[in-house]
Amino acid sequence: MEEKDFAAHLTEIMTGSALTMLIGLGHRTGLFAAAARGPATSAGLAERAGLQERYVREWLGAMVTGGVFTYDDGEYTFPPEHAKFLLGETASNLMPSLLTLSAFTGILPDLERAFAEGGGVPRSAYGPHLETLGAKTGDSWKHTYREHLVDGFFGAVPGLTERLTAGARVLDLGCGTGHAIAVAARAFPASRFTGLDLNASVVEQARENRLPNAEFVVGDAAELTADPPYDVITAFDAIHDQDRPDVVLRRIRGALAPDGLFFMVDTNFSSHVAENVGNPLAALTYSISLMYCTTTSLAEGGAALGAVWGTETASEMLADAGFRHVEVLGSPRPQNCIYACRP
Repeated sequence: MEEKDFAAHLTEIMTGSALTMLIGLGHRTGLFAAAARGPATSAGLAERAGLQERYVREWLGAMVTGGVFTYDDGEYTFPPEHAKFLLGETASNLMPSLLTLSAFTGILPDLERAFAEGGGVPRSAYGPHLETLGAKTGDSWKHTYREHLVDGFFGAVPGLTERLTAGARVLDLGCGTGHAIAVAARAFPASRFTGLDLNASVVEQARENRLPNAEFVVGDAAELTADPPYDVITAFDAIHDQDRPDVVLRRIRGALAPDGLFFMVDTNFSSHVAENVGNPLAALTYSISLMYCTTTSLAEGGAALGAVWGTETASEMLADAGFRHVEVLGSPRPQNCIYACRP
């Protein structure tokens, strides 16, 4: 990249960072919701949202020149084709991810210390920053599960939906607030679902679903046992965050029935950085991995696989854990793939 091109590239990076912060501000102040009601002047939008016009006007300047809003004859418009990515209860809404990314800036001083001194940033350090910036645990996947879990994810594995329809004993590792199980339990009432997570507070939230064929328990996946064994074990974007992923994978293998299935959804990248050059999602994923996945694992003395552990490493670890048949499949999200693993 030539010098002038790299300078322009850096400017784009700075612009994206600044707009990310202002998009979060627009969410928390209600500006996006107010703007979605139709075109308005800066004074009109400020009145709708109950805010100060001078601040709103400058924010709108950033939104227009940043390509989020349009401007014509004194009025600002939030186009519906843009609004669907920042508002609404759909998988298209990227606001939860934007808010989470902004919240990570709060742990940067701790992360910088870890660069020099070692160790990492514990998971408990993130809560206050997520709460301050309006990010909620599990929101980035909630709507994806509702729209794509049954047909998109489960449907990608031949025979899985039929098995769940007939009735299966299912465990979801790293269940979080239980959104995946809530969808699956309603779709497959003949199956019995158990959610396992180490975080007691998210398990309490999951229990609010109150589904007759689902339960949620606090526990460490590295100590997993099962008697009788499970027919299906699922893990959504969770294995690379385990402190002892090799142990967890062996425990999963041991907890499966002989004809069982381990259904693992994880990131869809190569284990080799050179192979990820040009992937439009790679830089963001490496960044998130550094600011959360890698450092939280190191805080516990873990393996620190990181979010970009890659399909090669994942396949090797699954084989080492005793899975002799592993198929890597596409998923409804380009940043994720599905591992269908059988003993």
